[in-house]
Amino acid sequence: MAHESIINLNQDNFEAEVLQSSVPVLVDFWAEWCGPCRMIGPVLDQMAGELGDSAKIGKVNVDHNQALAAKFGVRSIPLLLFFKDGEIKD
Repeated sequence: MAHESIINLNQDNFEAEVLQSSVPVLVDFWAEWCGPCRMIGPVLDQMAGELGDSAKIGKVNVDHNQALAAKFGVRSIPLLLFFKDGEIKD
């Protein structure tokens, strides 16, 4: 079960929750059928519990949000992207 602070992201809320966020955001592109995605889930849950208000974690289900996956060039999952000030950071 995902930590309550993890945000389910979609086309409607991505800009507000990620691109306009005042804190850094770690975005997990995933799918329900993806074994490795399920394996990192508990790690993300733990991180979400430890981050508090200093950063956010969001998840994009690529099966339900294909336009977002295409926009960010998602070719394989899981894919974690770190956003700060509306931009992807290395």
